[in-house]
Amino acid sequence: MSATEATTTQMTTGQRNRTALMTIVRREVNRILRIWGQTLVPPAITMTLYFLIFGGLIGSRVGEMDGIRYMDFIVPGLVMMSVIQNSYGNISSSFFGAKFGRHVEELLVSPMPAWVILGGYVAGAVLRGLMVGAIVLAIAMLFTKVRIPHPLVTLTTVILGATIFSLAGFVNAVYAKKFDDIAIVPTFILTPLTYLGGVFYSVKLLPGWAETATHLNPIFYMVNAFRYGLLGVSDVPLWLAYALMLGFVVVLGAVGLWLLKRGVGLRS
Repeated sequence: MSATEATTTQMTTGQRNRTALMTIVRREVNRILRIWGQTLVPPAITMTLYFLIFGGLIGSRVGEMDGIRYMDFIVPGLVMMSVIQNSYGNISSSFFGAKFGRHVEELLVSPMPAWVILGGYVAGAVLRGLMVGAIVLAIAMLFTKVRIPHPLVTLTTVILGATIFSLAGFVNAVYAKKFDDIAIVPTFILTPLTYLGGVFYSVKLLPGWAETATHLNPIFYMVNAFRYGLLGVSDVPLWLAYALMLGFVVVLGAVGLWLLKRGVGLRS
């Protein structure tokens, strides 16, 4: 094969992969928008209640947290919480639905590489997380003046957080054998870690042992990095938060690719 023919073949393969990737992403986005009453409205209502109850009623009595008005303090945590939960929930339900309906077998026998399949589903979940995050941020503007002193940190943090929990949701969907298995991790792991990740309080208020335990919570670093992007303050060094998030992306991405290539829990 000549060099020209080899280049043409590579370009054709790249175009095929790009088309396959965009097809999966488009299908995921269409699914999100088609059932917007289930994917976008509930988190908006839930977060509005959080702002009303915690920010408005309780926040007026709390006053300030770390020298910041309590309503302003909880905005980054609530936005990140909504992004995490929706990114995780989107891919775990979508991919498990494909596995349950045996649609995923068609993807596995196709010429698509594993990274295209994983990337398509993760991109769809990340987009839902970003859409919900934007909605929650818009709602926050009804209650307080939102400033973004570090827009690059804000954007990269929310994308990395959404990617991490999209990949985690994918792993959950691969191992799940029934729909009830999808709810176990969010209920018993994700929700407690989120509430104990510094969304509603500063870690400085905790006793020594609790502060140490909180530093073992990865969501704590994501929330604080995002809080730095919106408010310019953080309880952890920014470089450490980024190192942790990038490490999780690499590890979970490798696990997801390995599961797809081996067909673990996917081939009957």
